[in-house]
Amino acid sequence: MDEASLFGVEPEELSAVRSAFTEATYRGLEYAYLGSPTRGIERGTVRIADTLVRGYPSTPRVLMLDPGVPTFFDGPLAIEEKLNGYNVRIAHVGEPLAFTRSGRICPYTTRIAREQLNLQAFFAAHPDRMLCAEFVGPENPYTPHEYDVDSLEPRVFDVRHRETGRPMPVKQRRAIAERFDFPQPDWFGVVDPGDIESIREAITELDARGREGIVMQSMDGRDLLKYTTAATHRQDLESAFALPFDYGQEFLFSRLIREGFQAVEFDADETAIRERAHGLGEAILEPMVETIRAVEAGETVGERHTVRGSDSAVGELLIHLEEQGLSIEIEADRRQGGERIVEFVKISNTTRDKIEHFLAGGTIDQ
Repeated sequence: MDEASLFGVEPEELSAVRSAFTEATYRGLEYAYLGSPTRGIERGTVRIADTLVRGYPSTPRVLMLDPGVPTFFDGPLAIEEKLNGYNVRIAHVGEPLAFTRSGRICPYTTRIAREQLNLQAFFAAHPDRMLCAEFVGPENPYTPHEYDVDSLEPRVFDVRHRETGRPMPVKQRRAIAERFDFPQPDWFGVVDPGDIESIREAITELDARGREGIVMQSMDGRDLLKYTTAATHRQDLESAFALPFDYGQEFLFSRLIREGFQAVEFDADETAIRERAHGLGEAILEPMVETIRAVEAGETVGERHTVRGSDSAVGELLIHLEEQGLSIEIEADRRQGGERIVEFVKISNTTRDKIEHFLAGGTIDQ
């Protein structure tokens, strides 16, 4: 297959597509990744020699289950838990490699994937496929969310053709994941689009557990729709307002809008709405006050993470993060059971500098 056909573009578009990729290396391996979508090619798409690893498509969100779900789907849909970690594609390109959502090869995640997933057997049987997994747990180097796991674990939520991105049907994918003993997201069954009550029950259960939400998809895996819980809206806002000058207004506004529509659909009376408003206010104000006080006291502010692994794996991860322009401060570096455990902060220079400016009497133009 020629390169234009591989990308799914016209030959005259090929030069523009090539120029949109960013060159990178991983342990001497040269590759290129697409940092933002272009000409229908997904963000995170990777080119290694003559091999293509497709990016994961963006999943639309619905704000009102009724009438949103029956409008979007025209047949039965599967409901699975949407996990709050970081999204990775694992493909065999000479060796099994883990690609982040942006398309970078992550050495830390690659090591964990090889240790925890039966990749050799899977790729021997399915060499042209890629595993799509969410990595969750307290020792997460990218997104600070707690899960009931000890360290960091994958959950395989999709299996796709490596070069076309075509998904495997849902039931076939779950059967294959079970065959290779891959952990999967929680399953809430198959429902008709009009069965809004069953969908709400799944969301209510996950909300009570403090989980992120659900992914709904057609049985062939081609059409996907997501919906998030009030718990994750509050968690997102708490994280964002702990670093109030690092997250854009669009990030904050979108979570507030989701809460507004969810209140209309889920809350039956004014008492429930007041309780929701109270929780939302705490999520916004309390972490921001804590951060302002921390800066005033001269403390470091940012996202805190813990990672563990071999000296080389942890060292490569820290270099990988710094290469992405992140400022890292090591707070603890110790050994336990033959592993290196590092606690670090991704320093938020923007939030720190702006808070210091305002604490010193600086003004703001609004």
